Amino acid sequence: MVAINQSRLVIVTGLSGAGKTQAVRSLEDLGFFCVDNLPPALIPKFGELLAQTAGRISNVALVVDIRGGEFFDTLFEVLADLDHGGVRYEILFLDASDEALVRRFKETRRRHPLSTEVLTGIREERRRLEELKGRAHKIIDTSDLTSRQLKDELAGVFGSDPDTAGLQVTVVSFGFKYGVPLDSDLVMDVRFLPNPHYVAELKLFTGNDAPVAEYVFASPVTGEFMKRFLALIEFVIPFYAKEGKTTLMIAIGCTGGMHRSVALANRLGEIFKERGFRVRVRHRDVHRV
Repeated sequence: MVAINQSRLVIVTGLSGAGKTQAVRSLEDLGFFCVDNLPPALIPKFGELLAQTAGRISNVALVVDIRGGEFFDTLFEVLADLDHGGVRYEILFLDASDEALVRRFKETRRRHPLSTEVLTGIREERRRLEELKGRAHKIIDTSDLTSRQLKDELAGVFGSDPDTAGLQVTVVSFGFKYGVPLDSDLVMDVRFLPNPHYVAELKLFTGNDAPVAEYVFASPVTGEFMKRFLALIEFVIPFYAKEGKTTLMIAIGCTGGMHRSVALANRLGEIFKERGFRVRVRHRDVHRV
């Protein structure tokens, strides 16, 4: 196989309706040469064509998904060939909850590629993509993301050279009552900490407000937890990097995603910035207030 002469080769995949089209548009804005719905068997030939551009095309994104039908089943063989040929690639997997996907299909009146029954098609596609999702370098849960937020997420991950930018850390706060973020690498439950929800003068505020943050961090338990949790993160980060991960998603959850998780996510973001990491902090459920 001819090695692809590129800075970055991204294979974009995931569930139908999860935002692959929007992701491709965002990657094009970042300077990627994008090809949609490419049969996996053509990836080696595509690599040969790119090699002939003498580096004029550097960053490449190829969309490969279930629309390829029986051709999609050859993807793992192609990935093995890429590995054997020493071609570096990243798999970006777009995911979303069943509820979000059903809503999007109804809004667009599209037919699911696997079934006339949308939910049946989603579940079958999720089953078929389970192994591929397990091999993904980056998973993005688009269930609650706007187009702008997805674009920002992609810019944070793919907007710079992975060899020089270092690990991209995203800290997201969330409420367990709304479900765990699907794209999390590490999930921490902080519902054991003192809850400002039960303090009348704090209930209507969030962890973004100083009185709530001060209340949360006034507890000795919070201080001890932060020390131990940071030690765990510092321990695992080198091993994530060794496995080739360029991103790390840390999800901090409390009951409603308003108070404790928000305050801790903000503090973690500040600490990681002080330690030289590229950091993004996102509060998934604060808008539900």
